[in-house]
Amino acid sequence: MSVLDNWHQWQDFLGDRLQHAQSQGMSEGAINSLAVQIGDYLAKNVDPKNEQERVLADMWSVASPQEQQAIASIMVKLVKQ
Repeated sequence: MSVLDNWHQWQDFLGDRLQHAQSQGMSEGAINSLAVQIGDYLAKNVDPKNEQERVLADMWSVASPQEQQAIASIMVKLVKQ
């Protein structure tokens, strides 16, 4: 089972990666930039596995670059919890 199959597992996975990046001294700006790159990769290369991912993919597909940055930033905030 992939971490992409379950929304909560995906959030936990991202949260773990975020904590690791922060512990290695990665800046907030670098983390947000990486989140945009990951979002773009997922949107182009990975089929959504659940309803939440489908909503994110649909929003990403119609968002401007600035809006995509906002979506990525919100995802970072969400997994910090």
